[in-house]
This record gives sequence, structure tokens and C-alpha cells, in this order.
Amino acid sequence: MVVRLSCLFAGLTALVVVAPARAAAPRAAENVIVVTLDGFRWQELFDGADESFMDANQGGVKDVAGLKKRYARAAVEDRRAALMPFFWGTVAKNGQVFGNPAKKAAAKITNGLKFSYPGYSELFCGLADPKIDSNGKKDNPNLSVLEFLAGRPGFKDKVEVVGTWDVYPFIFRTKQSGLRVHAGWEPIKEDKLTEREKALNDALEMLPRYWPDNVFDAITQGAARAALERRKPRVLYVALGETDEWGHGRRYDLYLDSANKADRFVADLWAWVQKEPQYKGKTALVFTTDHGRGATRADWTDHGKNVAGAEFIWVAVLGPDTPARGEREGVEVTQSQVAATVAALVGEDFRAASPKAAPPLPVFEKK
Repeated sequence: MVVRLSCLFAGLTALVVVAPARAAAPRAAENVIVVTLDGFRWQELFDGADESFMDANQGGVKDVAGLKKRYARAAVEDRRAALMPFFWGTVAKNGQVFGNPAKKAAAKITNGLKFSYPGYSELFCGLADPKIDSNGKKDNPNLSVLEFLAGRPGFKDKVEVVGTWDVYPFIFRTKQSGLRVHAGWEPIKEDKLTEREKALNDALEMLPRYWPDNVFDAITQGAARAALERRKPRVLYVALGETDEWGHGRRYDLYLDSANKADRFVADLWAWVQKEPQYKGKTALVFTTDHGRGATRADWTDHGKNVAGAEFIWVAVLGPDTPARGEREGVEVTQSQVAATVAALVGEDFRAASPKAAPPLPVFEKK
């Protein structure tokens, strides 16, 4: 019976994947880049660095004076801009940001588990699946928006994932989907490596494997840039992980520095995009996270089912079809809405292939 049900499920899954889909609406954007900061709290994004965490005890800070100089400011607007200058100077100014509770615009996960695999699955599949209840290396049974887009006209071999965590090939079920996923400590494998790719592979050999399943962000950032330069994908997902790792390690200084460097990476990526004919004026950006963290000095390091507040996240969208509305007010959204949004940004309708997926975020509406 188990075998028969498995076969039936596989058959139904295959039917869903090949089900005809329709375009959502004509869009100026032809490409989309998605960037996630694993476990980066909304508190730092919207309010900036918390000076009360800047100590050796609860924050694990090695250089308190230096950290305060980098990120401590009197006003909220100045603090958050010091931490994430590109986000607040470009993304929020020219796009839309969801998730600030002070604006009555909370963004929440719906899977209830508040950790990575369920979060990424909800983020890219548009629904919470109770069967995904661990970070184990098991193939996702659900269709992701990336797999969906890879099957749409004009997107074949133009969808890629570059991430720090070695579980991404399972989240995006690469054996079935055929998606190109570069993850973890794997070297870049090409017939003829570029100088950038050679340098990244050399660095992999020299760096300490501080986290066996998660590589340093700098490697993933370089690999993402190499992917853009070499293959020019229309859809690129870049998954950064150091914010979560340093958070678990109770290193508030490195947690903040990782977010700041990720912001710089996205700024550089966006500047490069604006110089390339394929991307300039035709690319959307989605910036978000997989889960939140605890809200207190004691539990800011943690997340999970029993950590209060770790269900709150943030989402930002920037692109030629997204009116500049800044921080959204009076609208609550869910993580599950991101998947359909990614497709809609390039004029595709994910829900035509996955009807149970949540609708897109309200990013196309003018005031």
C-alpha cells in the first residue's frame, strides 16, 4: 500500500509540474534576484542595532567600543541606515518593505516551526507543509516557484540557486527539478574556470570549516557574482547564512557585521545589474529571511517552535513594476505570499500550477 500510494503521489506531482500555466500580467521586469539573510531579525532591520545587546555576556562582543562606533546611533532612522545603508537608501526608498509591527504591517511565517527548511519551503513553495518538520536532507515533495519558472518559456536553464547551506539541493529537489544549485563547501566545477572562480575554489581549500554544513557568506557571494557573469540567469536566488550562524553562536558583533556586509554585497550586485543590458531596468529584487529570532537578551540567539516572536519576519521588493511606497502600513502579509510574488514580478502565474499557494504580495498596487 505504501508503495502504491507513493507511486500515485509521484504521478500526481508530475501532473502538477507539467500542468499548463498562464502569464500573470505583462511586466517590465524580465529577471528577478532573490536574496535571503538566514534568521535576520526584523528588530535590527527596522530599528537598527540594539545597544543593550552590545556586551561580552549576552552579546559575545569582543570590541564593544568598535561595534558601537559602527552601528550605535541615537535615532532609529540613523541606526538602521548605519547597519543597512543600501537597504534603507535604495530598496526602501524606491521599493516596498513589509514587516514593521510599528506600522501595523507585520509579516509572519505560517508553518509554525520557525526554523530553516520549513521556512524556505514555505517561502518558495507558497504554502506550509506539516510533513516538512526537520532540517533533514530529504527531497521537498512540493513544487517551488523556481522549478515552476524553469519550466516556463524563456526560462529553461536560466534559473539558479547559490547558497551557503548544503541542504538547498534537497529543498529544491534537484534530482527531479534539474535546477542548477551550488551550495555549501562544494567547489565551482566548470571546464574552464574564470579567475574569480579559481580564487573562490582556492579560498575553499584554505578556509577553516567552521560550520561543516554552511560555508562563509563571502564564498557564496562570489559564486553568485560568477554565475551572473558566466551564464546570466534570468532568475537567481542567493541564500546567505552567516547571520543565523553567528546568532546561534551568540556573537552579536559578527551577526551585525554579516548583515552589513550582505547589504554591501546586494548594493554591489545591484550596481552591476544596472550596467548590464540584459538586466538594466528589467530586473526585480526580493530581499527577505526564512524566520525570525527571540526578542530578549536571553533568547535572541534562538528560534524554533517554542521561541516567542520568531514567527515574525520581513520582506522587501524593488523593481520596475513596483511603485515606490517605502514601508508599508496597515497591511499584514505572510511568508507564503513570496513564491507567487517572485513569479508575478516576471509576469508569470505560479498559482496556475500550484493552486494551494498563497496569492502574491500587494506590491503592484499604487496608493
